[in-house]
Amino acid sequence: MWRDDRAAGAGYAAALVAGPTVLGLLLRGLPAPWLAAATALCTWTVLGSRSLSAEAEAVAAHLRRGDLPAAREQLTHLVGRRTDLLDEAEIARATVESVAENTSDAVVAPLLWGAIAGLPGLLAYRAVNTLDAMVGHHSPRYENFGFVAARTDDAANYLPARLTAVLTALVAPAAGGSGRGALAAAWADGRRHPSPNAGVAEAAFAGALGVRLGGRNDYGSHIEDRPILGAGGRATRPRDIARATRLSRAVTVAAAVACAAFALARERKFKLSGTGAADSIPFAHSGLGEDAVAADGSPVPRREPVEQAAA
Repeated sequence: MWRDDRAAGAGYAAALVAGPTVLGLLLRGLPAPWLAAATALCTWTVLGSRSLSAEAEAVAAHLRRGDLPAAREQLTHLVGRRTDLLDEAEIARATVESVAENTSDAVVAPLLWGAIAGLPGLLAYRAVNTLDAMVGHHSPRYENFGFVAARTDDAANYLPARLTAVLTALVAPAAGGSGRGALAAAWADGRRHPSPNAGVAEAAFAGALGVRLGGRNDYGSHIEDRPILGAGGRATRPRDIARATRLSRAVTVAAAVACAAFALARERKFKLSGTGAADSIPFAHSGLGEDAVAADGSPVPRREPVEQAAA
């Protein structure tokens, strides 16, 4: 399947995203109890919150014991950069950056797409994000083949990354952080990162925690000198990993509540209108659930949805 051109990569991406999307569409036809169970199972499978915190806390535990080789090895579960020469501060920085980025694309993003588009959105997003991790990175082999996968992931994460920054600011006190600092850093530094989305989330975490992120990353095949995020903060320390995981959990809870509220409001709107998302009736969107009353006081019966004539 691999060829060194963008068209081949586009076909590969389309094929792999289509499968989960179709599965999600098929599952929507299940009876309500089964649909609820399928939604819960898919959401639990897709979200990466628990594994993210567990991996980060394992790195922190090795650092507390002073075991740098073990911490470096554990860090490879979270990042793609070389870890074999990192010191304590750089291990902490890499871990906090990974927690911030993955809070956005492994937690907030699937929740948001699930709220917007239900099971098809949830599963399609996870396929897009997994594809980006597989082939969307810069390397001689995947520079062209992974181009479409990478750009699709960028588009899919644009809104979630910015929602992550807002939620980080709202819940920053849960980690003893600054909401104002989170917004200021996300606004000032997020756009300077090579990724249009990871930089926003990482900058928000840097500002909330009062630390500096960014700097030199060695990926083996190449070295990147990334801009500093949260320039007014201090260097990261091992204890900042625990603060970052607390902040990530708080963002996860806030995102779950916000996305569930959005999904319920959206579902209620469709039920009140008596239509699906594509069947829009002006009167149904007035917000009235019962028969309306005209200006002269006479009752106006609610109109029923009109079936569309076949083209």
